[in-house]
Amino acid sequence: MTPAWPWVALAGLGAFHGLNPAMGWLLAVGLGLQRRSRSAVLWALLPIALGHALSIALVVAAVGLLRSLIDFTALQLGSAVVIIGFGVYRLLVRHRAGAAAQVGSSQLALWSFLMATAHGAGLMLVPVLLRLPIGAGPHDHAHLAAAGSLGGSAATGLAAVGIHTLAMLAVAGAVALAVYQWLGAAFLRRARIDLDLLWALALIAVGLASVVQALA
Repeated sequence: MTPAWPWVALAGLGAFHGLNPAMGWLLAVGLGLQRRSRSAVLWALLPIALGHALSIALVVAAVGLLRSLIDFTALQLGSAVVIIGFGVYRLLVRHRAGAAAQVGSSQLALWSFLMATAHGAGLMLVPVLLRLPIGAGPHDHAHLAAAGSLGGSAATGLAAVGIHTLAMLAVAGAVALAVYQWLGAAFLRRARIDLDLLWALALIAVGLASVVQALA
């Protein structure tokens, strides 16, 4: 794998998170329809992205702390088990996303933070974050050499959060504008895709891939 692959993976997962209506675009569309304003859709996405970024940042900080204390392989396997377990939990308790709730603008960032955390958005990134020089321990040099560096643990962590969040914002914004402009309320009433099921299966797949990689 090339040094670029973790960054591509972070952007790809950001795009995947942006597609999930539970991460915010559905709420942004709902607010736009309520206020009959395209600008309301775009504005709502900014605090939503901020809340998502804060949730991801907490996971990045946790990875940095744990990585300096726990053996790399043990941490990778442990995180994979947690991801799989959380995916199974989401599979059992899933429910289809409904219409966007009416919330005030000051609540958007907090709502997004809680939703991203509850859905395990940051947890899904752990296998990728472990391949970056974030909070490196003394035995991680081989992994860090394969992953590359952006000039330090803190800078790398900030870059990881930024790249992931920008990808999430770009995709969520494109989907929200498309739904608002061309589909509108009819789409919100007729949508039948069980994205909670896809989200749970994705978590399980990421966890299983991490186990295979750790044992390889």
